[in-house]
Amino acid sequence: MTTFEEQTECVVEALFSDLFSEDETQCRSLETDCGGPAQAASEPPPAFDPVLVASRLRRMGDQCNLDFERVSSEDLAEVLKGKMEKFEAAVSSLSRTWSAQNPEMAYEIAFLSVSVKLVIHVAKKIPTVVHPHQLTQVINGNPQVRSYIEARGGWENLEN
Repeated sequence: MTTFEEQTECVVEALFSDLFSEDETQCRSLETDCGGPAQAASEPPPAFDPVLVASRLRRMGDQCNLDFERVSSEDLAEVLKGKMEKFEAAVSSLSRTWSAQNPEMAYEIAFLSVSVKLVIHVAKKIPTVVHPHQLTQVINGNPQVRSYIEARGGWENLEN
C-alpha cells in the first residue's frame, strides 16, 4: 500500500512525463475513464493508475480559464519570471480568487486546476525552472486538498 505522498509523486511524475514527451497526445489518449461502462456499486474500486489520474489532472488544468499574464499578483509575477519559490503562494492566492469567482467550484478543485495550469504555463515559457517536486510539494503540503482527495477514496476516485 502506498502513501498519499507517494501516490501524489507518481501522479505528478506521470503528468510531467506527458508534458515533456515528444507525443503530446500520449497522456490524453489514455483517458479510458471517459465514456466507459459504469462501475457497479458492488465492484471494488479501480486500481491506482497514475497515468489515468494525471490525465484527469491535466483536464482539470485545462478547465482553468485564468489568464496568468493579466492577473495582478506579486507572487505570480515572480513565478512567471522563473522564481518558483513563490509557486505555492501564487497557487494559493489564485485558487482562492478563482474559487470565490466560481462558487459552484470547490476550493480544492480550483487549487488543483490552478496548480496544474500554472505549472504547464511556466513549463512552456521557462522549462528549465519547473520540476515535479514543486507541484508534488504544493499538493502534499495543502492539508485541505489532501483531505478532499482522501475523503473521496484517494486519487483514483478524484472525479467521482
